Amino acid sequence: MKVFIVAGEASGDLLGAALMRGLSQLLEEPPEFIGVGGEEMLSEGLSSLFPMHEISIMGISEILSNYMSLRKRIRQTARAVLDEKPDVLITVDLPEFNLRVAERVRKQSHIPIVHYVAPTVWAWRPKRAAHMAKFVDHVLALFPFEPRYMREAGMSCDFVGHPIAQYPVASEADAAIFREDFDLSDDPIILCLPGSRRSEVKRLTPIFTQALSAIRERHPNIQFVMPLAPAVAAEVNLILSIFDLEVKVIDPRDISPALAQSYKRAAFNAADIALAASGTVSLELAANSVPMVIGYDMGWLSRQIIGRMVKTDTVTLVNLVSETRHIQEYIGPKCTASNLTEAILDVMRAPNEQIKAMETTLARLGRDEEAPGLRAARSVVGFLNQNGQQTSEPIRI
Repeated sequence: MKVFIVAGEASGDLLGAALMRGLSQLLEEPPEFIGVGGEEMLSEGLSSLFPMHEISIMGISEILSNYMSLRKRIRQTARAVLDEKPDVLITVDLPEFNLRVAERVRKQSHIPIVHYVAPTVWAWRPKRAAHMAKFVDHVLALFPFEPRYMREAGMSCDFVGHPIAQYPVASEADAAIFREDFDLSDDPIILCLPGSRRSEVKRLTPIFTQALSAIRERHPNIQFVMPLAPAVAAEVNLILSIFDLEVKVIDPRDISPALAQSYKRAAFNAADIALAASGTVSLELAANSVPMVIGYDMGWLSRQIIGRMVKTDTVTLVNLVSETRHIQEYIGPKCTASNLTEAILDVMRAPNEQIKAMETTLARLGRDEEAPGLRAARSVVGFLNQNGQQTSEPIRI
């Protein structure tokens, strides 16, 4: 079986590698993998057309400034698919690049096309699904409520589980070592997570820090820990230097990537509550049973545009998956230091409803079930067989 698989960022590289492992486990004859990917996919046997980082570009301005090189890589990738004639083309997230490749391929062939990670049409821009259905045949969804949106648009779709459901968590021993290494006492810890993009941390870090300062005034023994993403470490440290507040910072620039990740996981285990930017970090917190308050803000123009496009009454994934609204969130003009302060103190007094919602979320995302990569592989093979694209190799049971 020949599989052409394309990923363009770190999270997609992990998803792609897990799917590749799943296919290798299911098929008696080792599949041939070609396409584009990073270190994780290369370690699973991928032959990459070019380095993945060349298409790992986010943001309108970055995309525009790299438009010609991205366009060249889109054409090159689509041409390689057509030349290789794989049994299936699998595109992993990165819709700005991958869906353009898929569209070009479909115009010139009937190679089955699978897209891994359903677009968030349930939250905004619902017409994306209908457009995607013109050239994507099958979708692998991370959330259990997504398949119906894809099917209504004309694609087949399976929920294959979210990787966060099997997220590796630190042990109590790891948390104890972390406390010792960072000179933390047994007093409560608030985890502060202002985001991983410069635009986020510039806007959120001052607000979050003001909220933490107000909490410290009421509870002098509370401790603050802030794990930083490498791309924003300098920015956050500069902002923190303006405030007279002691924060234990996990700075990945000072230590190895493995140790930084280990400390981050231990910090999640040790934390009593978190103040976090909106995003998938809410699922990481849920995996560690850490109660949370979500805050997020953006520029005025973005508020107006996105506010008119968003279809849901909550942006927090734990709320959406658990079908509750127990995670307090403060978005846009509501994201103020005073609101966040009161919300954190409120959750600290009564975290039980949040903890139940987090348990429901992890159960629905596939905790204690088959690994998402293997489920995704089963879905791909099942889709190919159901649609007359028989794999030449038998499947291991």
